[in-house]
Amino acid sequence: MSAAGSRGASGTRLGASWAAVGNHAQIKMNAMLETPELPAVFDGVKLAAVAAVLYVIVRCLNLKSPTASPDLYFQDSALSRFLLKSCPLLTKEYIPPLIWGKSGHIQTALYGKMGRVRSPHPYGHRKFITMSDGATSTFDLFEPLAEHCVGGCTWEFGAMVNYIKKTYPLTQLVVVGFSLGGNIVCKYLGETQANQEKVLCCVSVCQGYSALRAQETFMQWDQCRRFYNFLMADNMKKIILSHRQALFGDHVKKPQSLDDTDLSRLYTATSLMQIDDNVMRKFHGYNSLKEYYEEESCMRYLHRIYVPLMLVNAADDPLVHESLLTIPKSLSEKRENVMFVLPLHGGHLGFFEGSVLFPEPLTWMDKLVVEYANAICQWERNKLQCSDTEQVEADPE
Repeated sequence: MSAAGSRGASGTRLGASWAAVGNHAQIKMNAMLETPELPAVFDGVKLAAVAAVLYVIVRCLNLKSPTASPDLYFQDSALSRFLLKSCPLLTKEYIPPLIWGKSGHIQTALYGKMGRVRSPHPYGHRKFITMSDGATSTFDLFEPLAEHCVGGCTWEFGAMVNYIKKTYPLTQLVVVGFSLGGNIVCKYLGETQANQEKVLCCVSVCQGYSALRAQETFMQWDQCRRFYNFLMADNMKKIILSHRQALFGDHVKKPQSLDDTDLSRLYTATSLMQIDDNVMRKFHGYNSLKEYYEEESCMRYLHRIYVPLMLVNAADDPLVHESLLTIPKSLSEKRENVMFVLPLHGGHLGFFEGSVLFPEPLTWMDKLVVEYANAICQWERNKLQCSDTEQVEADPE
């Protein structure tokens, strides 16, 4: 009895131990089921991360920005009223691609890498002109679609224009410049009245108007301009150094102020201003960077342009600070021949259009330039017809 009793007691204790273990496991299981704080915290972190990513995407892509017709600045005149009737794009809503088109950075980057996406490529004749300093300037001459009547710095551009004027003496020109090219064409036209002869109109797209004022904004990190400045400076260095022998070789007469030490600073330059100060302004014979920027900017020449002039910038252009846009705004308020067009989106030279993701072959800017040029041609044709009618009425015989 005692042995059996002992075994019974042992069995009872063992059963009690297993029961305790079972109760502990059950309590732990119930605790896990009743307190799901850890999974809840983990799910909350995931939701917060997703929300943060979505917020960044919405902000970076500027998805909440509205679409609208461009802001227009002009004087009320017969020409401006005619343009508003003849150029529907000026009053029509500009709609960029839905996913990325409202980001000025993406518009700028896409244009910089791909240019005009899938747009038709015109075929021109490559022309070569020898400049007075021995350099060779090349440009493409695109023949008109219909039968023709006769079958860098501004002086280089002027040489090209003069060649075209001599080759086609009965033709008239539409002058278009993009970015720095916009500065060049405006400065060229404003330098002398003779440069505007046979010019129907001028279009300048995404220029900064004043290099002196722009240099300050190019050193700011707002809209990543400092980063763009670095990228453009790096690209400029590669171009200059790849042609170093042709530009600064022993056979080339260089300004006395430009020496090998200045050229060696190209390797360490991190901004366009450093390149301009060490090399470009000395190469062109200027005593200071301030003088170089003041003389080569078109701002002081704009008021001397008398042909119809359309200036176009995008409000979200990451390269052109909004403070620079006061220049074309002020000019358009004083001159009847000037119209300033400012769409909300477009970046720097982008202006892509499209439904959701893929842009159309032709950009909004491509179509606007053609539409404006056609309107000016019609405007001049109407003026000639009115002049002929008045002449007949004045001299009926």
